[in-house]
Amino acid sequence: MMRRSLVVFGWLCQAALAACASAGSRPVADTDVSMDDLVARAMDRASAQLRRTATTLDPANGYPRATRADGSWEQRPANQWTSGFFAGTLWYMAHATHDPEWRTLAERWTVGLESNKNIRTTHDLGFMIFNSFGHGYLVTGDRHYRDVVMEASRSLATRYNPTVGAIKSWETGNANDARRTWKFPVIVDNLMNLELLFWAGAHGGDAAWVQMAGQHALTSGRAHVRPDGSTAHVALFDPATGALEKTVTWQGYSDSSAWARGQAWAIHGLTAAYRHTRNPELLDRAQRAADWFIAHLPEDRMPYWDFRDPAIPAARRDASAAAIAASGLYDLARRTQDVTRAAGYRAAADRMLRSLATKYMAPATPNGAVLAHSTGGKPQNVEVDVGLSYADYYFVEALLRHSGNFLE
Repeated sequence: MMRRSLVVFGWLCQAALAACASAGSRPVADTDVSMDDLVARAMDRASAQLRRTATTLDPANGYPRATRADGSWEQRPANQWTSGFFAGTLWYMAHATHDPEWRTLAERWTVGLESNKNIRTTHDLGFMIFNSFGHGYLVTGDRHYRDVVMEASRSLATRYNPTVGAIKSWETGNANDARRTWKFPVIVDNLMNLELLFWAGAHGGDAAWVQMAGQHALTSGRAHVRPDGSTAHVALFDPATGALEKTVTWQGYSDSSAWARGQAWAIHGLTAAYRHTRNPELLDRAQRAADWFIAHLPEDRMPYWDFRDPAIPAARRDASAAAIAASGLYDLARRTQDVTRAAGYRAAADRMLRSLATKYMAPATPNGAVLAHSTGGKPQNVEVDVGLSYADYYFVEALLRHSGNFLE
């Protein structure tokens, strides 16, 4: 059934657009501004930038992933793991405003992603398909969008190993590095793609998909969340026995460090899994990851790309990790029964969102990002200190969630 946006955010968005029509690209004011006003102004700036990009670029040339040195988007093929984020952000705008222009733009940037529904060599179908076609269905009720989600779920389910109790993340047999020896890698990021299976299994698809997703979340929570609450990036399993061999990293500073975006994925993904299953173990793991993340933030509440990089305080920041974590914390606050603890999660999310909206928004460009200063792959020295399409997606999601406007 089609979900509708909350009335409260609808009028807030419209009021922001009217009040800030003359603001152009001026920076959002800082600490004296209330959170509601800050969110409204940030939405206005995000809206203007997203519209410029969506109307200037052509999806036939690829999908935004990371910005170049001049601030413009590099467009990548539809089969990239990041391809669904831009369309998903446009669907968020259509959901928030009910403006038919946003629906038209979102449809334009969604249609070319359909072939991804048949990919069976990656776990990233949730990012590719649920963010685009899934959100499109939630906003419009278009049955074709739902059918695409179902087919993508069938594809993703083929990667589930019941002995491990998890979905295999990557195919690494042809890698020319240490990953070549990884038999069954499960990355913490994979938690984010479970939404596809949870939703499809509960809305007319195979009920076994819900069980797969729930078990994967448990396996990941146990393997990735360490006793102190920090998280590992990659868990390596023996596919024949299901045994956890070890945890390593690919995108963090070291195997024992705490990669900031991975920590954010854990907060967001485990909370979503709890929302679907009501399994208290998943809530506990999400809270432990959240508590550790919050306790280790620097004074400005903007995480370094890895919490244990010895170069801190000279290390790079990661706005994408802050956006993902803030959105996840708003969700976690809704699920946490302890009122004081829930208020703490919301306050932490507010502080990160304030920092993003006042210090990390990119300058207005014809086709550039909403947020600046994200870190994609620091160990590989790729996409460092750039705009990223998923940073923008989770930033807009966090702005909506601050106002109680969940699309689920």
